[in-house]
Amino acid sequence: MNIKWDAKGYTDNFSFVHQYGNALLDLIDVQPGMTCLDLGCGNGALTAELSKAGLSVIGLDASPELLKIARAQHPDLQFVQGDAADFSLKEPVDVIFSNAVFHWIDAGRQENLLSCIYRALRPGGQLIFEFGGKGNNALIHRELKKAFERRGLTYRFPFYFPSIGEYTMLMEHAGLQPTYALLFDRLTPLNGDDGLYDWIQMFVKTPFAGVTEQVKEEIIREAVEALFSKLFLDGKWHADYVRIRCKASC
Repeated sequence: MNIKWDAKGYTDNFSFVHQYGNALLDLIDVQPGMTCLDLGCGNGALTAELSKAGLSVIGLDASPELLKIARAQHPDLQFVQGDAADFSLKEPVDVIFSNAVFHWIDAGRQENLLSCIYRALRPGGQLIFEFGGKGNNALIHRELKKAFERRGLTYRFPFYFPSIGEYTMLMEHAGLQPTYALLFDRLTPLNGDDGLYDWIQMFVKTPFAGVTEQVKEEIIREAVEALFSKLFLDGKWHADYVRIRCKASC
């Protein structure tokens, strides 16, 4: 995963990320005694929901900062640190669940991610996930790119946002059989008067490596101003999300 998290800021101000993930729970065919891996569990909010649904769940995340919060808020649950594209389990599980994680993993490591998932699932196991799809936050990234280029800088796009066709092909190549796949727009309201500015500060970090704080501030403010007419709607900032939601069997 290519980001160092502000774990407290994420937990305090971006709870909508895991709240939207609650809809994924309905895709799980829960049976008594099932085991589950919450892959990229973050602060453990959805790990707790998986446990409440009757699953024996382990949370795995690469971020020690987020895991510290997860363990403090959910001391009765098990959390381990690990790389989503390079992990193994002592025993395979019945369900692997993941929300808003796969787009953080570089395109060149997606095959590794899916191979790890395949090996970690029992035969007949379920993979349920959602992440950013083709066109996700396109308006935001377009304006940031323009602001970079006006200064002679290169905007290094840090995310992986595939189409359904591209991703289901990768899944099948890894031995996973897609049974449900949906690409959909989800215009998402953001918190606060500076909602879009705060969103960019939280989630768009890689392109600003090596850029001074002054220039970073100028770029973000410039992009936010350019997006006002498109993403400040009904008195509230929004992000132009596009999501892929999938279910697959092993």
